[in-house]
Amino acid sequence: MTLCVIPARGGSKGVPRKNLLDVDGKPLIVWTIEQALAVPDLDVLVSTDDEEIAEVARAAGARVPWLRPADLAQDTTPTEPVVRHAIEQVSAERGRPDAVMLLQATSPVRHDDTLARALAEFSDSGVDSMVGVVEQPPFIWQAGDPPTAAYDVTARPRRQDLTPEGRRYRETGSLYVTRTEVYEQHDNRLGGRIGLFVMHEDEGIDIDTELDVALAVRLLTAR
Repeated sequence: MTLCVIPARGGSKGVPRKNLLDVDGKPLIVWTIEQALAVPDLDVLVSTDDEEIAEVARAAGARVPWLRPADLAQDTTPTEPVVRHAIEQVSAERGRPDAVMLLQATSPVRHDDTLARALAEFSDSGVDSMVGVVEQPPFIWQAGDPPTAAYDVTARPRRQDLTPEGRRYRETGSLYVTRTEVYEQHDNRLGGRIGLFVMHEDEGIDIDTELDVALAVRLLTAR
């Protein structure tokens, strides 16, 4: 069994009540719930401390069997303890899941086949954990004295000539797929043998500002 966990805390600093924000006619979190429910054999669970979010999630078809404890819903709470709590609760209720798909509701732009493709790649590759990424231009610099480039400045590459080793990727935060034992043994969504799941460029948006909301609406409407 693969458990799909969608964390959705009630508090939000950048955009108040972000998970319930209307995005192209539906609450933000509902986009991710509907995408997950479209994948067969996923146990779709929303972990929230907020009763209003719970009601919206249940109405959309997700399971919300309990409210998250207050100590796991602080501004400083990492995601990993939230997922471990969900694993423990589900294990006692339905049996221990084999793997966990972690989806962030703040990244609502996903293609129709993205989640199923991610699960298939995870299964076929044999990796222990997988992170969603989008390709970035290779011209990345790191501050320092002097600053350093992630490419050879004496032989500036053309993007079309890049080798696989020369390509650079940005973690989207949109999705992760992880064997349950990685959470149990490493307290981390990434561990063991890690694989990259390359997503489409437009799937890399993460809503943290009003401008992000406007861009997400435009992309969702276009699709």
